[in-house]
Amino acid sequence: MTLGIDVGGTNLVLGLVQDGKIVKRVSTPWFPREATLEQTIDILSEQISGILTPDTEKIGIGVPSVVDINRGIVYDTANIPSWTEVPLKDLLEARFHLPVSLNNDANCYAMGVYEGYPADAKPEVLVVITLGTGVGMGIVDRGRLFCGANCGAGELGALPYRSATLESFCSKQFFAGSGWDSLSASEAAHNGDPRATVLFNDLGKHLGDLLCTVMFAYDPSHIAFGGGIAYTYPLFRHSMEARLKRDFPYHKSLERLTVDVCTGDDIPVIGASLI
Repeated sequence: MTLGIDVGGTNLVLGLVQDGKIVKRVSTPWFPREATLEQTIDILSEQISGILTPDTEKIGIGVPSVVDINRGIVYDTANIPSWTEVPLKDLLEARFHLPVSLNNDANCYAMGVYEGYPADAKPEVLVVITLGTGVGMGIVDRGRLFCGANCGAGELGALPYRSATLESFCSKQFFAGSGWDSLSASEAAHNGDPRATVLFNDLGKHLGDLLCTVMFAYDPSHIAFGGGIAYTYPLFRHSMEARLKRDFPYHKSLERLTVDVCTGDDIPVIGASLI
């Protein structure tokens, strides 16, 4: 039994995982922004204590920040101002006397997606792209996370693109100024609004450019989309695929490429339990 923890933007989700499935799950609002480091560790420890069982063997945590995975230190965590440099592994191991592993939340999501494929159909090289407030990315190469030297591999959303970055055009940020957010825009498109349809067509073109970059960088056998915008996949799929086929020169690689949509609340927790 492993405890997986997903430190989300607004919620803390904990799940006891056995044989790749969550057997007990708890979700609670995250720390107040004004909470001190000591208060956040106490709140986190209280939640862990409430779900741990005697047969829990380890704890895995996904954090939206830069992570020193060897030393177990998290830096500048999104939405937690007091987590600028926190030796989270040491703090929790001292309290619970269990091994603790940490990684970036996008990497944990990628491991959760990888775990969801059947045993006889695991991707050789999987790139998971989460499309939400920003663009996250995790790479699983033959069953193992590829994190880079500083746990920064896959931050392609930060690459310069047009007037800003790829993330600005491939996430919920893309809808700013349109009069819609991503949810209301998708509802409008499903109802036949031509302006919303054009909006998602343009989103697909930008995502096609992102996928070209992914193909050049990692040569994946599989790409999977997660996050809130992944639910709108049918609205941008055609223009995304057209842009990818137009601009990526190695067509045999595209013939072998599988693109999936993998969404679900349990994916990041299961992934955290596997790191």
